[in-house]
Amino acid sequence: MIDLHCHILPGIDDGAEDLAASIAMAEKAISQGITHILCTPHHNNGKYSNPKSSVISLVSSLQSELDQRNLPLTVLEGQEVRITGGLIEDIRSDDILFTDLDDTYILIEFPTMEVPTYAERTFFELKSLGITPVIVHPERNAHFRKDPNHLIPFLEMGCLAQLTAPSYVGTFGKDIQKTAKVMVEHNLVQLMASDAHGVKKRTFYMKEAYEQIQKDFGEDKVTNMQQVAKDLLNGDQISYPEYTEVKKKKFGIF
Repeated sequence: MIDLHCHILPGIDDGAEDLAASIAMAEKAISQGITHILCTPHHNNGKYSNPKSSVISLVSSLQSELDQRNLPLTVLEGQEVRITGGLIEDIRSDDILFTDLDDTYILIEFPTMEVPTYAERTFFELKSLGITPVIVHPERNAHFRKDPNHLIPFLEMGCLAQLTAPSYVGTFGKDIQKTAKVMVEHNLVQLMASDAHGVKKRTFYMKEAYEQIQKDFGEDKVTNMQQVAKDLLNGDQISYPEYTEVKKKKFGIF
């Protein structure tokens, strides 16, 4: 199992506080069946800045620690990049990490309460550079929670969206859980990741979420989502069932 969004690196954001916490997270991940983790510390979110060079160094150090302990987990370098007006410039300055070594897919975080007005323009520019934005945890964003169909213009552009596993099992409350299920049902999200921050705080829930999705929508849905995660790690082109519009009667919040 691949986890493409995880705050396992020690001491650089609001995830693992130190190496001991990172090792505990690794052990938890392994118990979930996770074999590969993309380490995605917050970058440029107004509080944390974790540029490419420092993340690469930290991931290498963490992998060495895991290997010394014979923990069967591969960690890879990435970032959870907050959208800003300077994002394109940061990419051109080689300061940004992608999900893959070919710089094809980038994890983009929006502010919790909104989607910036310049987001579509920035995404069009990214697409023109051959880069596919992946919107992380849209089910926790107020704009998309109000109406999940707000994702459709981004999907029409060729963007992707990543669900958070704890959202699906109800960790963030019933409203977010309901939004998550509607997004999965209508293929508005194409992959899932943990966004884990610790063992006791905001842990993985990947195994539990996949099991629940299989119960709700069948094995093919899980297989497709897991394949997209693999494709993003490899920089391959994805294939996923077409999204459908959410009818208002199915979603009572708006």
